[in-house]
Amino acid sequence: MSLADRLRSALAQGHAREVGLTTSDTRDPRIDGELVLAPAAVLVAITDRPEPGLILTERAASLRKHAGQIAFPGGRVDQEDASEIAGALREAQEEIALAPEVVDVIGTTDRYHTFTGFDIVPVLGVIPPDLPLTPQADEVADWFELPLSFALDPANRIKHAVQFQGVERHYYEIMWNGRRIWGITAAILANLSRRLDLDRLVA
Repeated sequence: MSLADRLRSALAQGHAREVGLTTSDTRDPRIDGELVLAPAAVLVAITDRPEPGLILTERAASLRKHAGQIAFPGGRVDQEDASEIAGALREAQEEIALAPEVVDVIGTTDRYHTFTGFDIVPVLGVIPPDLPLTPQADEVADWFELPLSFALDPANRIKHAVQFQGVERHYYEIMWNGRRIWGITAAILANLSRRLDLDRLVA
């Protein structure tokens, strides 16, 4: 069975069972009350290797929001996009020159609501390994590939607490080769790990 088929089956099974996600798992802990959310999507691009990898980007230092942070390729879904999937593929092409036609789309997983007003749909896709990806300098400083098994392993996920407006909030952090993966990106990875039933393996 191909990697894409295995992921497709695992994701379908994950969404068919109750995994106990709470509002705090799918919503930025700083959100207090209701927000008007704009549609957005990110591409969780998994490389088709014997040991699959995950493509992440480092946002440009010049950006007004989330400068220098580690993120999935993605962004706002435009009116011209036919769907969240189309939006994620378009954004990945714009940010790292990942051609949409090489992405074998697996499906979508749990949405995440951000403090900055976005309803993010993670789109899973399998891509060939060693593609000549090129960062779009205005938005992306760099891109890198880390092992998917490391990114999804609950043992590599640290839960932190921080005080925000007098209330204790929690967020996840994953450290890999000196890179700090946290916030939205780490939360989406944590939710995906639960959907794929990986948290149970270390419980």
